[in-house]
Amino acid sequence: MAIALRDKGYCVSVLSSFPLYPNWKPERTSEKISGIEIKRGGLYIRYSTNPFLRRAILELWYGIYVLIYVLKNRKSIDFVLPVFPPSLAFYVTSILYKKKTIKIGMIHDLQEVYSNGKRGFLNQVVSYFINKIEGKAFRNCDTLLFLSNEMKETAKELYKLSEDKLVVQYPFANINNENTTDILNNILPQDKIHIVYSGALSEKQNPLGLYAFYDFASKKIENCQFHIFSQGDIFNSLKKSNKNSLIFFHDLVPKESLSELYLKSTVQIVPQLPGTSIGSLPSKLPNLLISKCKTLVITDSGGEIEKLFKKYDLEKVVTSWDNNNLLNSLLDLLNNEKTIDDEKVEVLKGIFSLESMVNKMNLK
Repeated sequence: MAIALRDKGYCVSVLSSFPLYPNWKPERTSEKISGIEIKRGGLYIRYSTNPFLRRAILELWYGIYVLIYVLKNRKSIDFVLPVFPPSLAFYVTSILYKKKTIKIGMIHDLQEVYSNGKRGFLNQVVSYFINKIEGKAFRNCDTLLFLSNEMKETAKELYKLSEDKLVVQYPFANINNENTTDILNNILPQDKIHIVYSGALSEKQNPLGLYAFYDFASKKIENCQFHIFSQGDIFNSLKKSNKNSLIFFHDLVPKESLSELYLKSTVQIVPQLPGTSIGSLPSKLPNLLISKCKTLVITDSGGEIEKLFKKYDLEKVVTSWDNNNLLNSLLDLLNNEKTIDDEKVEVLKGIFSLESMVNKMNLK
């Protein structure tokens, strides 16, 4: 996104943490992007293993970091594009910008969806503040860009948002399938079937359900290996407790090897915790589809992904975490020789378009 705005002639500054996800351990980097100012902070921040405390720490230090920057530079800021979450930074700075500053919020996840319904006093307190901060931050934007219609409608109802400021654009594909690496042959040998999950592994991916399905399916499918490429506390816990010789745990691959990973995966799994599809749309889904990778999405019935797959005749969505249903859907996908052809790839590129996203921001 920052590169696309730079290429359109804008002077772009990015305020971010040092890389910390998915391990939640900041790592020093001096990586630069030509023509873009990158301001990184939080190198010495230490995060709790408790998900809510961890999120609170991130919100607090990043909010202070952004506040200091805005106080120093607010007269030179013509556009501000907060990516939510986190929300506190924009919540505390939104009144500081010039009247003419255009504020365009991009919603990656709806935190209210993931916090709502959790038990316990602390969880209830956190949920209350998420609702207040997220709602106020959204209402202070001139335009809100959601990654799905489900997210838009949910936020509109939760926070009483005005329809005329809401825009929907699916996540954009950003994978380069023309240049690929050759480093995964030992991990994903050609003589095996490979069922793969790759990416962040948090509560919203239902990791225990994913592992339970892997364990179940490994006893039903011959010559098949099951893989999780990730990092972080949940990943480490599952890896430590794993006793199934057909389930393998690997660190995330370098971004330049994603194309190779998708090419050598027989099926990629995209799991969502039941009841959470309204809160986000997996950002890696466009890259998987454009890579022609067989994809099994586990999501809510009647949700946006299910409708999208039906509309464009894509495979395959399953709307139940029942292991037998999942197994039957996986077997159907393995036995189905139908693939995404080049013509459909071009259609998908139009749907998952960075240019469309930039255009819908209505920057002037």
